[in-house]
Amino acid sequence: MSKAEDRRLDALQAALAAEHAAVYGYGVVGGRVGEKRRTEARAAYDAHRARRDALARDVRDLGGEPVAAAAGYALPFSVPDSAAAVRLAAELEDRVAAVYSDLVRAAEGDARATAAGALREAAVRAARWRGGSVAFPGLAERAGTPPGQGRPDPSASDTSTGPAASSATASPTA
Repeated sequence: MSKAEDRRLDALQAALAAEHAAVYGYGVVGGRVGEKRRTEARAAYDAHRARRDALARDVRDLGGEPVAAAAGYALPFSVPDSAAAVRLAAELEDRVAAVYSDLVRAAEGDARATAAGALREAAVRAARWRGGSVAFPGLAERAGTPPGQGRPDPSASDTSTGPAASSATASPTA
């Protein structure tokens, strides 16, 4: 496998891990969000499931073994009500956008266009949940987020599923 294919496979695996976390997170969002936004949460959940499945196929196509979903994921903050669920949905989308920006850089051709489309979709959903957008979706350093924050860490592991550190939503837990 070439160095470029290795980078693409790593970026695909990171995107897959982020999608696993987003699917989990939207399970929490759907259980807490108000009735008015439940359809929106369900549509996002379905979109992330579809992206997750497509990424798993892409990883296999490159000869890799798709990273598995964790049994649970720590959340970046407590989600006791609808307002917190809306904040969590925006956070999930920001984190997914960050990973897709990495995949855009690593991919070429049609794969790059697909990654850019996923980045755009996440940015649009984040803007809808937040009620506004950021200047550079997917680029934490441009959005005023300190480097390293807001980027999923698929290798981080913890055993809690409740409130946790800021890297949590996209960090698998056992």
